[in-house]
Amino acid sequence: MARVTVEKLTKKFGDVVAVRDLDLQVEDREFMVFLGPSGCGKTTTLRCISGLERPEGGTIRIGDTVVNNLSPAVRDIAMVFQFYALYPHMSAGENIAFPLHARRMPGNEVQRRVNEVARVLRIEHLLQRRPRQLSGGEQQRVALGRAMVRRPKVFLMDEPLTNLDAKLRSEMRAELKRLQKDLNATTVYVTHDQVEAMSMGDRIGVMKQGGIEQIGTPDEVYNHPASLFVAGFVGRPAMNFVPAEYRDGAEPSLFLADGAFALPVDDRWATAIRERATGNTFTFGIRSEDIALYTEPGQDRIPSEVYVMEPLGDVNLFDLKLGEQIIKAKTLPNFRLRIGDRVWLQPDHDKMHLFDAQTERAIF
Repeated sequence: MARVTVEKLTKKFGDVVAVRDLDLQVEDREFMVFLGPSGCGKTTTLRCISGLERPEGGTIRIGDTVVNNLSPAVRDIAMVFQFYALYPHMSAGENIAFPLHARRMPGNEVQRRVNEVARVLRIEHLLQRRPRQLSGGEQQRVALGRAMVRRPKVFLMDEPLTNLDAKLRSEMRAELKRLQKDLNATTVYVTHDQVEAMSMGDRIGVMKQGGIEQIGTPDEVYNHPASLFVAGFVGRPAMNFVPAEYRDGAEPSLFLADGAFALPVDDRWATAIRERATGNTFTFGIRSEDIALYTEPGQDRIPSEVYVMEPLGDVNLFDLKLGEQIIKAKTLPNFRLRIGDRVWLQPDHDKMHLFDAQTERAIF
């Protein structure tokens, strides 16, 4: 396997810049996920690495080799697409064996590798069937087997689970992650689904408008988002955002929701704001699970009103009116309120986030 290094990658389609000065390093045997909305450049970046797109600028290395001018066939990569692209006239076993026959590998070695891959993917009993006789999950395994049988340096996967139903996607996420670790395979995986990214990736590169907003472990991206975009894109439900104004003085405070509510801040927050902020207006962020709800007022508790309740079985999700803002809070399922009830919320001070209103970068 090998490290993948991308330096100053730029790709344009006419006047549209799809990828802009992108820098990235995927370590040997790492599972790297590109996460972002449609049109952010994640698939284009993957296709540049594979050689299916020719970039206008930048350098791509696989191991120590610069591959910019190499064809996909000699880059020693294997790609799994959103659409399985199996040959309908061939059996599953023949589909898996096809890249080995293309290399004119001896027949006994081809059969040995196909059987080995089929055993890992648990599809030995499907090798004689045609693609039309297979379910979506089985076809996905065959497509994976066709990539695995070559034993490439790098696996590239472009939203391979998108066409599966929810239950099968969950099963395949676990299988892909285990498979990647068993093979010790360097893998670059593209998805718009944050659950896939969080559950599978060793690191996640969150992409926006052709660039990378943040690269980090799932924990880092979720708990320490570097920007307003990352904080809003990662998490279900999305992080709550409330306009805030900072007022310095003897008791520094953030005034939330157009000044309707005051939230005292400690010395760490005050110092970070003074050193990093471009002004005194911010976006305050807090995740729904980091808000405690009370039916009685108390110190540092902010009054609100229940707008709607969503019982989800394992948790209740409340939409709360905070001035003119609506924020979400999670509680245990036995905590019940009715629409219109008065409730007091208290954010966990160790889990609060603050983003500069101008730069949208994290202040704290």
